[in-house]
Amino acid sequence: MNLTQLLDAFPHPVGPLRILIVDDQPVNIRVLHQVFRGEFEVLMATDGEQAMTVCREQRPDIILLDVVMPGISGHEVCRRLKADPGTRDIPVIFVTSQNQDGDEALGFEIGAVDFITKPVNPVIVSARVRTHLALKLQSDLLRSFAMIDGLTKVANRRKFDEELAISWRACQREGHPLSLVLLDLDSFKQYNDTYGHQQGDACLVAVAGVLTQTVRRPHDLVARYGGEEFVCILPETDSLGAIQRAEAMRAAVKALEIKHQDSAAGPLVSISLGVATQIPGADSSPEALLAAADAQLYQAKAAGRDRVSAIELS
Repeated sequence: MNLTQLLDAFPHPVGPLRILIVDDQPVNIRVLHQVFRGEFEVLMATDGEQAMTVCREQRPDIILLDVVMPGISGHEVCRRLKADPGTRDIPVIFVTSQNQDGDEALGFEIGAVDFITKPVNPVIVSARVRTHLALKLQSDLLRSFAMIDGLTKVANRRKFDEELAISWRACQREGHPLSLVLLDLDSFKQYNDTYGHQQGDACLVAVAGVLTQTVRRPHDLVARYGGEEFVCILPETDSLGAIQRAEAMRAAVKALEIKHQDSAAGPLVSISLGVATQIPGADSSPEALLAAADAQLYQAKAAGRDRVSAIELS
């Protein structure tokens, strides 16, 4: 499959592929930019620190990395990227004037997928980049299917656990708040008893659809937590913003106008939501934040259902 076919095979929209070019010499960046502009989104960095920031914030699909740079070397950049769960799967191709066997061996040892010597041949570098992008997309495609709930087509519990860990570390590093929204459908057992499990599945699919439409930022995530429970990760979102998003979810589900004659919350399918917000710190944990959201969901249920209950942790 070519790159276009691989992108079309994903169960969710995938934006333009991103190539990060890292070199302390602008002329080298310009040469590689000429090769890839128009076909890919080209990101640029002129030192190691800038490269790692771009990787964390913009998640390139592949990195063309110089080895000899002032400050942090390309080798050290590669080591740090491979040690971070959020960036370790990004393929790294070293582009360097060093061409000894030992240099190439070291590059592969620390996690690079290829090694290109300068001056670059545009045809060769383009072919190698496309090959490694295709391999990455194939791997991403397999992972995406393994991370999707079979019924609702949103992320599954495994994907949620992975993304929560990544979002926690990112917000901890930047000192930004992280919010979780845990929700479930009110009186859903009674819904299944009244309308049947097939209709219950259709209801879950419809709810998952509107939740996904309500949570739209690239780093936000909607996942099926289990049964009729869903969870949303909202990085860089304070308590007020998370409550507003939760209320929008609640309203969107009610707007579906799915009849539920045996619900304790009213004649339509509704959801109760628990929200917890915290700036991650060394003495806190993502598990504790999730437990706080779960406790708030219980509070929303106890207070009459079809409502939002929230807490901000210190």
